[in-house]
Amino acid sequence: MKLERLSNDKIRVFLTFDDLRERGIQKEDMWNDIPKVHELFNEMMNSAYEELGFEVSGPLAVEIFAMPAQGMVVIVTKSKMSSTTDDDEDEDLDDILEMQVTLEHTDRICYVFRQFEDVLGAAKILQSMEVSQGALFHYKDRYVLHMESDDFSEKQMLDLISVLSEYGDAVSYTKAVMEEYGQTVIATDAVTVLCKHFH
Repeated sequence: MKLERLSNDKIRVFLTFDDLRERGIQKEDMWNDIPKVHELFNEMMNSAYEELGFEVSGPLAVEIFAMPAQGMVVIVTKSKMSSTTDDDEDEDLDDILEMQVTLEHTDRICYVFRQFEDVLGAAKILQSMEVSQGALFHYKDRYVLHMESDDFSEKQMLDLISVLSEYGDAVSYTKAVMEEYGQTVIATDAVTVLCKHFH
């Protein structure tokens, strides 16, 4: 489980399928209101407080993006109406976690890299696996590699994600957001272009 603070009132949690399996949760369970899922959310909120100082109070908006073969990205946003009065301290966390949950399944494979060298390292291994696809963007001082899962078999996708996870972090950005707010570095066949120009 990886946690990242996006703003004062928003965090992103990346859960691998191993994280879910360890807790006896199937991907489909995230759509259901079951105790195990509540426990997972409580654990996420406790970790968010301990690691990021993200205090939960009042209603939360929770967006869950199921990503092919990678896991799930959970975006948690505190409501603007959140109040942090002393009375809240006495409430049980279950009462505080009033959640509005949105679930989406995405067929995109999208990874963010801190440095160009990380993208290049991943690209060289991907090329040896006969992967050529991808679009590369620059967004928020990071490099983002975007691929469509339709281009790969399930086994290829697992291998691909295994490599990408070593060099970068899964994100739920859409290509449309990248094209509008980011800068397109390589529009198509990013893996091939990177390996051709950078040895």
